[in-house]
Amino acid sequence: MLNRRSFLNYAGMAGAGVLMNRVNPDFFIGTARADVTKPMTFLSAENITGNWDPTAHTTLSQTTIQGFVMGYLARAPMRPEDPQAMEMELATELNLLDAHRFEIKLREGITFHDGKPFTAEDVKATFEYGAQPDRPAQWYPGPTDSFEVTTPDDYTVIVDTTKGGYGAHMFYFLTAYLPIMSAKDIAEGPKGALTQRLNGTGPFKFVEQRGNDTVMEANPTYWKGDVTVPGVVYSFVGDATTRMLSLLNGQADVIERLEPEQLETLVGNDEIKLSKLVSVENKYLWFRCSKPPFDNPLVRKAAAHAIDRELLLEVLGDAGAPNSNFISPIKFGYVELDNYPEYDPEECQRLLAEAGYPNGEGLPELEYITSTGFYPKTKEYGEVITALLQEQGFPVTLNVMEVAAWNERLYDRPGGGPGHMIDCGWMAGSPEPDLVLRTHFHSSSKRICGIVDPEIDAALDAERNAPSLEARKEVLATNLMPLLADKVPALSLFTSVMIHAMRSEYDGLFIYADGLMDASKVTSAA
Repeated sequence: MLNRRSFLNYAGMAGAGVLMNRVNPDFFIGTARADVTKPMTFLSAENITGNWDPTAHTTLSQTTIQGFVMGYLARAPMRPEDPQAMEMELATELNLLDAHRFEIKLREGITFHDGKPFTAEDVKATFEYGAQPDRPAQWYPGPTDSFEVTTPDDYTVIVDTTKGGYGAHMFYFLTAYLPIMSAKDIAEGPKGALTQRLNGTGPFKFVEQRGNDTVMEANPTYWKGDVTVPGVVYSFVGDATTRMLSLLNGQADVIERLEPEQLETLVGNDEIKLSKLVSVENKYLWFRCSKPPFDNPLVRKAAAHAIDRELLLEVLGDAGAPNSNFISPIKFGYVELDNYPEYDPEECQRLLAEAGYPNGEGLPELEYITSTGFYPKTKEYGEVITALLQEQGFPVTLNVMEVAAWNERLYDRPGGGPGHMIDCGWMAGSPEPDLVLRTHFHSSSKRICGIVDPEIDAALDAERNAPSLEARKEVLATNLMPLLADKVPALSLFTSVMIHAMRSEYDGLFIYADGLMDASKVTSAA
């Protein structure tokens, strides 16, 4: 039998968590300062798709770029002390008029980067376009024909959900998720200007794409006032060590997705400061529910009971936080689930026998796909998961891929997605839980796992149709989430802790819980 502690030591992973026992969201601030006189160079851990339509992708790197360029009705900082807090941006008020009508009052005097004035028609067009069922971003609580958007004047929007039968409160948290696009751009269709460049109301303007570099410049007419950073160059560098060395030698100003042990190199360096945040992202082991053997919930649950998630947290160190739900603790409705699958080899074997695979006999060869260079420690904890599954009789092979190849294999497709399990996080920058739950587990979407389960569909619909936010919270905690824990279409392994490092002159750089940044008010002192 596998000695789990010996395996951990053999893999050289036990030291990953020596710096801190608790997650501290504050910065370690060095004493050195320098003036910010050049564009900020940000090194990303993920590639981009090349299609700039915000509704056409779920790629985190492009979502982060959108955060520099685009405007949002509201922003959600999503800090643990107040995860549901909302800050107004393009909107000045969000009002629930009654059960099915949601009113948005808009800020006046704002223009898009192409000079078009921002008005209610842009919000209406964005909502209607983003709610089309063919949009990969899966933003909507229901398709376009389930709600109606009216604009009583240029700065008032009313969303009416009477046709869909669900509460208008479903749009409240979504105001912090979808960037507002120009109605003029949307009118050109999904192959027009939206795909070719970003046109927003944010502090930075999209200039061009140069290979792996996305070039942005400060918006001189930004409605909040002068932008102190002259521009941003956002570059894809897939190797974590290269990103760190680039920061240390001055070629980069901000880097993301640090490996935990890299903190030892950077802590105490007066020219560098660090940010650690409990994120909106959970990391999941997604089961391919659309094909054998994981079309059987007994086999999925057996696999879940084979995995020691506490051991994974030892591997991750500062890069992970415990979680016993399918959403992050800073999402609306999070609770610790009593029936969430815990490490239990005996229960694993009981379930395998009940499913007709005693001790794993008769199971096909299984492929577990993960990435390297993007998320911290995927290869290392993937090796632990593989060994734990093999110990219980699952014939698993781990396939570690570079980011672009892994991205290509991520989603479900006819006949089932590639492999039998795949590792992936989901970073939806809003407290709205359905950006995870409905996106992945309703049969109308089933993004990665491919689940089609009428009982889960009914529970998701009941949650969405609750008459108020408080009623939704109750349905989430007592019906939907326990059902998902019993069916296990995916296993949430932990909540990611985002670790960023930056040059010390970048005071005032605000990082949201989904990795988006506000660099408009970076301050510096000579």
